[in-house]
Amino acid sequence: MSSIVATSAGRVSGSSDDGLHVFRGIPFAAPPVGDLRFRAPQPHPGWDGVRDATEFGSISLQEGMDALDALLPSPPQAQSEDCLYLNVWTPGLDDRSRPVMVWIHGGAFTLGSGSEPMYSGANLARRGDVVVVTINYRLGALGFFHEQSLGETNFGMRDMVAALRWVRDNIRGFGGDPDNVTIFGESAGGAAVACLLVSPEAQRLFHRAIGMSTAGDHGILFAGTIPTTDQLYAQLGIEDADPDMLRSLPAADMLAAQAVVEAAAFEDLSEMWSVRLPYGPVVDGAFLTAPPLSTAAEASAATAVPLLSGNPDEEMKLIRAMMPPEQLDEAGVMARLEQIPGGARRVYGAYHQARADRGEPSAPDDILDAVASDYLEIMPSLRFADAWSRGGAPTFGYTLDWKSPMNDGALGSCHALDIPFAFGTHHDAKEFAGSGPAADALAHTMMDVWTSFARTGNPAIDGLDWPAYEPTARAQVMLGDNIRIENAWRATERSVWDGVF
Repeated sequence: MSSIVATSAGRVSGSSDDGLHVFRGIPFAAPPVGDLRFRAPQPHPGWDGVRDATEFGSISLQEGMDALDALLPSPPQAQSEDCLYLNVWTPGLDDRSRPVMVWIHGGAFTLGSGSEPMYSGANLARRGDVVVVTINYRLGALGFFHEQSLGETNFGMRDMVAALRWVRDNIRGFGGDPDNVTIFGESAGGAAVACLLVSPEAQRLFHRAIGMSTAGDHGILFAGTIPTTDQLYAQLGIEDADPDMLRSLPAADMLAAQAVVEAAAFEDLSEMWSVRLPYGPVVDGAFLTAPPLSTAAEASAATAVPLLSGNPDEEMKLIRAMMPPEQLDEAGVMARLEQIPGGARRVYGAYHQARADRGEPSAPDDILDAVASDYLEIMPSLRFADAWSRGGAPTFGYTLDWKSPMNDGALGSCHALDIPFAFGTHHDAKEFAGSGPAADALAHTMMDVWTSFARTGNPAIDGLDWPAYEPTARAQVMLGDNIRIENAWRATERSVWDGVF
């Protein structure tokens, strides 16, 4: 039986799936092609009749990453420059005004889509009685190209804002409450959450936020200091660019040039301390007036948006699993650490002693993983939560310490491991997430926490109190085999970074 809803652009027909109404491939903006390439998203012109919304729309143009595909394979999806589509899972097309959760996918702002199987909103919507929306946005050069003559940038970020406006204007017809919208995202999606929290263009479009591996400022670029623009021009053979010419370039040529630029940026992940994403949000004075961390406290005070922020405990083990195998001794790790602020000997010594005191593995590779996890992912997330808490908005923290069974456990509590549990899609990623009663229990807890936060602005659930986060104790709820509250988690190691961020 079909499900038909009227939207501001026309009627759409979805499908019914085990008690849910599911709508796939709904356009939320005009196709960003031709004269609309490298412009902020524009309203969709609409359609006559009823548009079929039973199949996912095309995803943003992108090159795959072989190392990631080998670990976390995903079925191929149709790609197109015409990619601004979203998907909706809802328990009912009625007037119950359910909380709305809008997912922003990760992928270094160059990979991914809202239609990845791991991001299916079915289990979350069904268990939490919420409306789940997943979105696409423009990636890579098409989404984050910065050229002064274009007059604007941050196209991918503004796609997210356009999707949130669509939710505001249309979600009531899907059984959702436009006055109770939660944005949540992981990795690049978490960085996008941080940017949306502080952007003047996104204010009042959402009411709660969940940042998973936020690391906001590590992904931020600055107008006038973006080498990838010149590198892209070099690959395209362009000397003097003008907007008309840029909008007429074949998309395939741009994607091929972008792939070369990306490969150069990540050529040696052993230089991880200095790696910056080739594409990402730009401090342009309009969408972003400053890096998120520097304006977080002010935005928190002004908006009072509750924030739930957290990370897996061993973030970088996924990234290192994508690198060529290496065996580093203490001298090799020390040489690697010379590239980071704080002094290699002091950093290595603090991490080694703290881990040894707790009876945790403290071999050189363990130290490198822990330092890299903190420097590149966890400390930036904590610093953002620190600032948001100082601004006065309700702030809560979590750490995932569940271990992935993949590669004989080598991935540990790695980057992205919280996703299948938050969505309840761990059954579709058993090799990565694990299986069995304990995995099911963790997924149920995390879905309940995520939807409780979406409903009330507080992640506490029956049987699990959740203390507020503040910058001194940094109270964390540990999510894994042993769910518990920890204060000052890994405080000795993380004090190494005082004054660095």
